[in-house]
Amino acid sequence: MSEKSGSRTRRILKNVLSSVLVLGAVGGGVAYTAVTVDRADRTAPTEAWAKPSVTATPEDPAAGIARGRASTPLSKLLLPVPEGYVLGADVKGYGNDGEVPARQAAALLKQTGEGFYGKKRRAYEKEVDRLGVQGMAMRSYATQDSTLQAEVLILRMKDKKKVREFFGVRKQLFEVLELRKGPKIKEYARNSACFLGPEPEKPRQSGDEKRTPDLQDLICFAYEGEVMVTVTAFGAPPFDQKAVATLLEKQLRHIESPGEYV
Repeated sequence: MSEKSGSRTRRILKNVLSSVLVLGAVGGGVAYTAVTVDRADRTAPTEAWAKPSVTATPEDPAAGIARGRASTPLSKLLLPVPEGYVLGADVKGYGNDGEVPARQAAALLKQTGEGFYGKKRRAYEKEVDRLGVQGMAMRSYATQDSTLQAEVLILRMKDKKKVREFFGVRKQLFEVLELRKGPKIKEYARNSACFLGPEPEKPRQSGDEKRTPDLQDLICFAYEGEVMVTVTAFGAPPFDQKAVATLLEKQLRHIESPGEYV
């Protein structure tokens, strides 16, 4: 392949990548902003996530709500907020603990085909229909020290084979683009993959003005049965990749045993 054709292929793949990866980009900018603002200097003291003034008792209907909803079959598959975390920033338009039904989830996935036109667009939408989307649920998490934000999205499909194929396509796209590989989840090495975004630039200082450090981003995706999981995380230096990998590992374990709180 010539240098020119190789460059063109890579450009096309980047366009396809931006379309296919909607499941990791529904609210990523919100998480980025939440961490950046929390680390920035403030003229007045504020608290990103205030601690509750009253602790719910086991008999209280609100008890456990801080760990996330578990009122539907899909929401029960989302990892309850683990120790050391709280519910994070809102995923734009969906809150920090939301769910959308099958038709809306499929429509969101189809919207990512905006980079395609004509026959290609119709073919892409047909592929989405073939996935048999059953619904999508999302929850955001933030470490208690506010240095890490993560969004977990789960997409349920009818066909386990389609889930595996979808995972394979995403992984290949990232590998072709030669993105930096993220941490491995040993127990789920066969059905998970993590990739790091561009390395953040070191903060520069001009006179008395201090520049807020850029954040590192990391996307992980995996599957378990008929469920596709995507974790998109943003963190301030030093970025804790292991924490994100552990979050994904716990999420996959929870899908295997949704009745158990991890």
